Amino acid sequence: MSSPSSNHQHDNGSDRKGISRRQLFGAAGVTAAVVGAAGAGFGAGRATAAAPAGTEHLAAPVPFRGEHQAGIVTEAQDRLHFAAFDVTTDRREDVVELLREWTAMAERMTRGQEAFPDGAVGGGLYSPPKDTGEALGLPPSALTLTIGFGPSFFVKDGVDRFGIAAQRPAQLADLPKFPNESLDPNRCGGDICIQACANDPQVAVHAVRNLARVGFGTVAVRWSQLGFGRTSSTTREQETPRNLFGFKDGTRNIKAEDTAKLNRSVWVNAGDGPDWLTGGTYLVARRIRMRIELWDRTTLQEQERVFGREKGTGAPIGFVDEFAPLDFELKDKDDNPLIDPNAHVRLASAEHLGGIEILRRGYNFTDGTDGFGHLDAGLFFIAFVRDPVKQFIPMQAELARKDLLNEYIVHTGSAVFACPPGVPEGDPDAYWGSTLFG
Repeated sequence: MSSPSSNHQHDNGSDRKGISRRQLFGAAGVTAAVVGAAGAGFGAGRATAAAPAGTEHLAAPVPFRGEHQAGIVTEAQDRLHFAAFDVTTDRREDVVELLREWTAMAERMTRGQEAFPDGAVGGGLYSPPKDTGEALGLPPSALTLTIGFGPSFFVKDGVDRFGIAAQRPAQLADLPKFPNESLDPNRCGGDICIQACANDPQVAVHAVRNLARVGFGTVAVRWSQLGFGRTSSTTREQETPRNLFGFKDGTRNIKAEDTAKLNRSVWVNAGDGPDWLTGGTYLVARRIRMRIELWDRTTLQEQERVFGREKGTGAPIGFVDEFAPLDFELKDKDDNPLIDPNAHVRLASAEHLGGIEILRRGYNFTDGTDGFGHLDAGLFFIAFVRDPVKQFIPMQAELARKDLLNEYIVHTGSAVFACPPGVPEGDPDAYWGSTLFG
């Protein structure tokens, strides 16, 4: 399981007709109060009411525009709402129009504003509000929105619906069948994905909800997943979190500061494939159910053998420092390897995999019970890689064959998406996917 925001606003919804906030309320004082609560003012909302010193950035906005999309190397937030969509139209123009509109909405929402300028009160009393309103008064909460395109977006049932089949990267294909998985088709695939991460779950859900409602008639939600308690750290300032098995997860994850590793293992380089994806990356999502009840009856010694780390400190077995280098040659008094040959940490290591590394960005989840008295809980694994064929597939194949952890987990969902580069600063005509559609 292992620059400030641009001042340029590209709001495609800004010319929509309806009663403005000022027209609706009439009084300037009331208008100012509403705008202050619904806009980007960070003083309101529960997330900043008692924020400890040094944590203000957890509620502040993350710049939407840049060379790469936010939500990849961004400091991992605490909450996730991930959604995969099927496109329900064959009209290229409809898809481009939606992507333009989504981009404008995403940029506004990541600034802590409503999805449209006249938001939850625009459109008049006898029309649905343009913004659903549940994030009114809340700060941006470091919201990031990241988009990706699945294999079926380019060709579906042999049909090139949008004239982009030739732009599909060779690396973008459904993952092969692995041992130890029981995939639910209703939790797999998708034409488009949206990853919403935030430090307030309501902010993340609000973002996906509003994108989905505006997309009605062009896209439909195929499946979605809520996540809590990030299971990786993406900056050196973050502590390593724990998964639902209680172990520190992602100790050796690539960090935002590791520029050379990011260029080597995460960002698509020129010449890797179609030009439109240069500066982008691939997102691999796997829903991994944990057999919680079985694990909870397993001895501490066995749990640590499975992971190859101490449960308390997160250190490799035989060490006390979480970040101690892995030493697979160490033996115990009986000349047995301290770290089991099939321990998770060994099999997933770059040393074992010939240098393969990935950027992890997963989340814990719990989705009630399975109807048989067992928790439906586990890890929603997300990885960003430069090439899923050369990185994720060989890693997962090795883990699926040998990992001691397989006794306690089963993969139930799977998807892969190509994430385009970021929307550049100062270009009002750029939008999510504009490098693909031109």
